[in-house]
Amino acid sequence: METQSNTKPMTPPPRRWKRLRIVCLAVIALIVVLVLVMVILGLTVFKAKRPLTTVNSVALKDFDVSVDIARLRVNLNVSLDVNLSVKNPNKVGFKYTNSTAVLKYRGQVVGEAPIPASKISADQTSTMNLTLTLLADRLISNGNVYSDVISGTLPLSTFTRISGKVNILSIIKIHVVSYTSCDLSINVLNRSVASQTCHYKTKL
Repeated sequence: METQSNTKPMTPPPRRWKRLRIVCLAVIALIVVLVLVMVILGLTVFKAKRPLTTVNSVALKDFDVSVDIARLRVNLNVSLDVNLSVKNPNKVGFKYTNSTAVLKYRGQVVGEAPIPASKISADQTSTMNLTLTLLADRLISNGNVYSDVISGTLPLSTFTRISGKVNILSIIKIHVVSYTSCDLSINVLNRSVASQTCHYKTKL
């Protein structure tokens, strides 16, 4: 015959229960304070700012041109040295992925140069030198080249897109993209950059 146990579950003494309650409340309050501090820092001191890409200079490295009047064709060899700087105004580092600088002729991509992935420390500026070489075979079917060279002005443009992330307090990751484009006019006779207009855009 089974006997029923009258043993009641043990409960902490009132004082011990009170201490446990105080400890739990203190831990919760500490967590709330830490979260509030992190949010405030994230919105003020560590607020994500947009890295700025600037084209410091564009210069002709090589420029060789020959005109075949009989065939109405032009043979071009063009290389540009582009000096870029990327400024990170954030209080934390900015990491960007592999990218590419592009050389265009009337909207057509005619040359490329890689931009290797890297990291820019807080409040630092990174400078990079790129060489963009025009690939002549991409212009064979473009009928505007001959007329542009004969007129004495060759329009080119450069475009870069640098994409990366800003890590705030190692918890919040904000994606940032910086765009740079420059419109160039190459003086065929002087073999120099006659004019340069650059546009910059960044977004979070």
